[in-house]
Amino acid sequence: MLVNSEQIIQALIETLQMVAFSLLFSAVLGVPLGIALVVTRKGHLLENAPVFNVLNSLINVFRSVPFIILLVAIIPLTRLIVGTSIGTAAAVVPLVFYAGPYIARLVENSLLEVDPGVIEAAESMGATPWQIVFKFILPEAMSSLILAFTIATVGLIGASAMAGAIGGGGLGDLAITYGYQRFDTQTMFITVGILIVMVQGLQSLGNISAKKIRRR
Repeated sequence: MLVNSEQIIQALIETLQMVAFSLLFSAVLGVPLGIALVVTRKGHLLENAPVFNVLNSLINVFRSVPFIILLVAIIPLTRLIVGTSIGTAAAVVPLVFYAGPYIARLVENSLLEVDPGVIEAAESMGATPWQIVFKFILPEAMSSLILAFTIATVGLIGASAMAGAIGGGGLGDLAITYGYQRFDTQTMFITVGILIVMVQGLQSLGNISAKKIRRR
């Protein structure tokens, strides 16, 4: 094997950093977008067709671009934001542009699953639109939201590995540099194994958390 345990641990840490920061910034971008998509749609709390259509189209545009192309296409913007296009920090920028719109769609779907009767009951009690969103819709959709964020995080783990193709660091970089380009099969198997364990563990944690909240 061409790599040692320190290099594998370092790559794992870089992957965790990429996923954590990307998820944080993507959530900051995606959650408000998802809420806005729901409340501005026809017949909802703050119906506004122009706003809905603009947001809906914008999200569709970003979701239409394959991640590997997005990685390359926004390199000038990545350089502008973090000063470089190589490394873990640089990989976070395209990951946010990839996951933000994705999270917005997941949040939208979760909120739309809430029983309209809950909203009607809140309105009958005189709650304002934002009180209905934050005190009724979001708590009611919490179980579904946890599963949605689990899916988004798993997607980010896969995308972070892909970022290794342009020197993004992490396990993907290790797998491509040593496993693929230098034919180090052992390194390839180890990195793939770590990624599988990460995804399995995360999905199980998400399922258990969502189940607990659903039972309350």
